[in-house]
Amino acid sequence: MRTLCSRREYCRSEIRAKLQRLEVPAPDKILDTLQSEGYINEERYAAAFARDKSALQGWGLVRIRLALRSKGISDECIREALSSIDTDKASSKLESLLKARLRTLVDETEEVRWMKLLRYASGRGYDYEQIKHCYDNIRTT
Repeated sequence: MRTLCSRREYCRSEIRAKLQRLEVPAPDKILDTLQSEGYINEERYAAAFARDKSALQGWGLVRIRLALRSKGISDECIREALSSIDTDKASSKLESLLKARLRTLVDETEEVRWMKLLRYASGRGYDYEQIKHCYDNIRTT
């Protein structure tokens, strides 16, 4: 497990699932050891996860928060990880996603385009205000 954890970041729940699949006895003892030795660090994992999902996959804060919460990450770690995300880069990523999606909606009315873009961006984890702001920027350019 040390070798595995030294290659990339893992959270406790991911390692616990791996240990259970391998039917390893006393997984909590192993997890505590890995954590005390610095192989598992929830704060480091949450920050890396949030940064990667925002920058590479274009996820919004809502979706990242839900994904981290489902992995058992504490609310404090989630808050810190989300605060480390560059909001300007996230907005530009959302804007590029909306532009790409808008190109596929040429035959739709303005109202239908807005509703489809809103649903698309909401599904990616962005909140209404971010979506509206980016949409307004796209329409004025």
